[in-house]
Amino acid sequence: MTEPLRLGIAGLGTVGVGVIRIIARHTEMLAARAGRPIEIVAVSARSRSKDRGVDLTPYGWEDDPVALARRDDVDVYVELMGGEDGPAKASVEAAIGAGKHVVTANKAMLAIHGQKMAEAAEAANVALRFEAAVAGGIPVIKALTEGLAGNRITRVMGVMNGTCNYILTRMENEGVPYDEVFAEAQALGYLEADPTLDVGGIDAGHKLALLSAIAFGTRVDFAGVDLEGIERISITDIEQARDMGFRIKLLGVAQLTGRGLEQRMQPCLVPASSPLGQLENAMNMVVLEGDAVGQIVLRGAGAGEGPTASAVMSDVIDIARGFRLSTFGQPASSLAYVQAAQASAPAAFYLRLTLKDAPGVLAKVARALADAGVSIDRMRQYSHKDTAAPVLMVTHKTTRAELDHALEGIKATGVSLEDPVAIRIEEV
Repeated sequence: MTEPLRLGIAGLGTVGVGVIRIIARHTEMLAARAGRPIEIVAVSARSRSKDRGVDLTPYGWEDDPVALARRDDVDVYVELMGGEDGPAKASVEAAIGAGKHVVTANKAMLAIHGQKMAEAAEAANVALRFEAAVAGGIPVIKALTEGLAGNRITRVMGVMNGTCNYILTRMENEGVPYDEVFAEAQALGYLEADPTLDVGGIDAGHKLALLSAIAFGTRVDFAGVDLEGIERISITDIEQARDMGFRIKLLGVAQLTGRGLEQRMQPCLVPASSPLGQLENAMNMVVLEGDAVGQIVLRGAGAGEGPTASAVMSDVIDIARGFRLSTFGQPASSLAYVQAAQASAPAAFYLRLTLKDAPGVLAKVARALADAGVSIDRMRQYSHKDTAAPVLMVTHKTTRAELDHALEGIKATGVSLEDPVAIRIEEV
């Protein structure tokens, strides 16, 4: 096929501009690899006059992304605006309704509306691709839907938000408290307009929900993701975790068990010597485990102009080649309804307690733990100058319900001066 594949791009932020640059820079290479030319025919954004550092004069302009999605001279609608509803959702639905293929980087929209959109795309016999929505330049969607298609996936795990990894890494390496690093990340533009999307684990939770659907053949269930952010992580936790051979990461874990689909996005301790433990700064890492292949580790830039635009172009080239694949790796109608697991698998936990410095306090804590069925693997008490005694513990494997029961028991004794901090230790 020699006819060009014609793109309409909605959203001219960092990623949209990156896509334009790749197409302008590698026109001949892309045509050779795709088997046909790839060209941009029209674009859409909030402001027509803004200087974006690229020449937009060769392209048509639409103020309304829905109009762009319906243009007769557009074959593929590339949605890079973001937002789970509003113009992004309306324009993608319009594109599918008009028989256009869709490429998007919008994890929030797909985590909420992905099932219906996938069903609509497959009914219209058009592609809905989203490699750029998860882990930036890491080709994890392709890995799951293509490279590992012959495996029963047993676990998906990873660091999927570079901003959180940057904050935690900087806290550890520089000894800078959370509030200071948070302000620094905000000034550098690393945080979303609503910072809780990043530090609250929501952004990464969207990504985990999408990976779970592909990995386990289940309907996207973002509501079933157990979310916990990094806001309560202190320098003390990071330093003491390091002393015990661990590092703290905002870690996503998904696995299908007899209890249902377990999806967690929460701070965890991982061995410092593990690939996840060695991940620095704003990088992402996804670990996939399959029954035939074993463990696969994918590492790379999780955001930014080049990496995310690279992922967009991988989907565009697949469409240009005529490659068709169901949105989530199998027909959307075949994705199973699976109940969210009500409890996570047992694990060891790190506990940080601030206790009264008085005789018998540790005995009361030990009794509260024992009454809840929680046993202590290791304990360390640090020197202190006031009446607040910092005590760190690592438990043997236990359930979160048993641990919460134990923590309530400790509070009831009156010996705890602050709310205890409990962080899961993940086996990686």
